Amino acid sequence: MRIAIAFVCLATSLTWAATGHAQSVSFEAQVIDAAPGKVVYAVTAADIDNDGRQDLVAVTEDSVHWYQAPRWRKRTLLSGVTIADNVCVAPFDIDRNGHIDLALGAGWPNRGGTIQWLSPGQTIDHPWNVHEIAAEAWTHRMRWGNVLSGEEPQLIVSPLHPSIRDGARLLAFSIPKDPRHNRWRPTVLDESLHRMHNHLCVARTDVGLPKTDTSADAAPQITLTASQEGVSAVLPDHKNPKHFRRVQLLPGATGDSPASQGAGEVRVGQFANGKRFVATVEPMHGTHAVVYEMGEFFAAEPPRRTVLTDQLRGGHALWCADLDGDHDDEVVVGYREPNPLVGILIFDRQADGAWQEQRLTAQVACEDLVVADFNGDGLPDILAGGRATHNVVLFVNQGVR
Repeated sequence: MRIAIAFVCLATSLTWAATGHAQSVSFEAQVIDAAPGKVVYAVTAADIDNDGRQDLVAVTEDSVHWYQAPRWRKRTLLSGVTIADNVCVAPFDIDRNGHIDLALGAGWPNRGGTIQWLSPGQTIDHPWNVHEIAAEAWTHRMRWGNVLSGEEPQLIVSPLHPSIRDGARLLAFSIPKDPRHNRWRPTVLDESLHRMHNHLCVARTDVGLPKTDTSADAAPQITLTASQEGVSAVLPDHKNPKHFRRVQLLPGATGDSPASQGAGEVRVGQFANGKRFVATVEPMHGTHAVVYEMGEFFAAEPPRRTVLTDQLRGGHALWCADLDGDHDDEVVVGYREPNPLVGILIFDRQADGAWQEQRLTAQVACEDLVVADFNGDGLPDILAGGRATHNVVLFVNQGVR
């Protein structure tokens, strides 16, 4: 069942800001790998060697590489084994042995959409083992989230386009008792969306939806989707928690064609005063970075929409994090097509409510990025992977200068 919530935006504003008007956080660029493949489809942070440090992981069309902290020595854990192209990755201890494994999506774009997980080899230098999970055409993104109120998270997978239904199937795979040999059974969360480019698992309250009667620790997460339909929340039906419904939260771009409608990326952030916001790239592979400031209760207080920029070309990566330690999350946006430059932008909300733009780099045609503390100094860094630039670059946070 689908339920739409209608609202009127309170205000829409377009902001640009010069970097010299306020102090900005400084980053030092480190080229981790100049050319690991033709396309760096995905990057992530994971403690691969179980030493307590975050290592770097990069996924290319036919390989998965990891770079060991703190010197970023490169090792290839998989090459030429999966059906090309590899497209997405999600780390988790799948076999419950205390070591990180990787879920991996491959067969992109239209070669069957294989979903598998990888377990470490015999030693740190050996190739990893591949274990089948399932196949879903157009598999595009995957994340771990507890949307089924289980004892451990499920693997949430979103295809870009429909496979066997009129809409793309948003799937939740529970880890079986024996993940190597038992069948991974999917739960269909939704099958009504189109051009579903990304998703995110969050708490209901992160987007202004009311709490459930369940305690906060036991309450299931909801899944936010970015698609042609805009930003939707997929959540358990209140009358039958084993079934799911889709609530449209934000319409996104409102163009005349499917390619100019909706949203392609979605993240949530928080201001120092505790208020939440949703950040998007609109439409898919779009030109606009947008922030929606959320009220305490979504239906009672419609969000305020602010367009941060309309100058992206191929907007393809998004993150929200407090980069400068002021307790306001910044918005980090990556895009992969020149206008006239490619790169990554950072938007920092000022005391007067305006957003200041800072160009981080023009050396990465950004396909994906992740924010994490990679060197253990307590400051969040930015790891980015390039499409046309083919590179992996780590931007080390130097603090506010």
